[in-house]
Amino acid sequence: MQRVLVLGATSAVAREFAIAHGARGDRLHLVGRNPAKLEAVVAACAHASAVTSQRADFSDTSQAERTIEAALDALGGPVDRALVAHGVLGDQLETERDPRAAEAILHDNLVSAVALLVPLANAMERAGRGRLAVITSVAGDRGRPRNFTYGAAKGALNVYLQGLRSRLYASGVSVSTIKLGPVDSPMTVDHKKNALFVTPAEAAHGIILAMDARTPEAYVPRVWSLIMPVVKRTPEWLFQRLSFLSGR
Repeated sequence: MQRVLVLGATSAVAREFAIAHGARGDRLHLVGRNPAKLEAVVAACAHASAVTSQRADFSDTSQAERTIEAALDALGGPVDRALVAHGVLGDQLETERDPRAAEAILHDNLVSAVALLVPLANAMERAGRGRLAVITSVAGDRGRPRNFTYGAAKGALNVYLQGLRSRLYASGVSVSTIKLGPVDSPMTVDHKKNALFVTPAEAAHGIILAMDARTPEAYVPRVWSLIMPVVKRTPEWLFQRLSFLSGR
């Protein structure tokens, strides 16, 4: 039995992640913004050895340290696994018109995640154990016109996690960056689906495999590990002429 903390537990992927760990008989603590959705996730984790939950507004970074302290108290011991899964896709066009919209996307996808990671990483480092995973995005590998504000936040988070991973290495805490591809979920309900979309359950399975293996950076699903190196290395003069890459 492991103690598992899920931050952003009401997202579709995090919900499946929690259910999977519940099926293992783990002890879960779920943190999310929406009380009704949080209650539904708790009910779905009926096979867990124990489940507690906590409401938190991650956008209020002044409460981040208190949120982590309360979560650790609820678990009653060191965290074996922690998943940071919250984020907002936002409206790219709106971020190009309104600086406040751009700031909100950067705040919700980067600043709020870092605010949680500071106290969480410190606690795991003191314990000298645990596996930490943070969901970023394949969008963070290269700026594309359709989502470059969101991608910029996720790209910066990738760099932060690289440093955090090396810092925590000696303590025995692993840090897995989860570069998630498109998921068929409420976040992408207005997006045209294609063969590269996966279900939330498939995404959660990929995250768990990455944490099991202590993978430093994992593309989920793995097909993106073949696609993104090509996208990243495409010369800009060519990239801008390929509408399937640089189009809206």
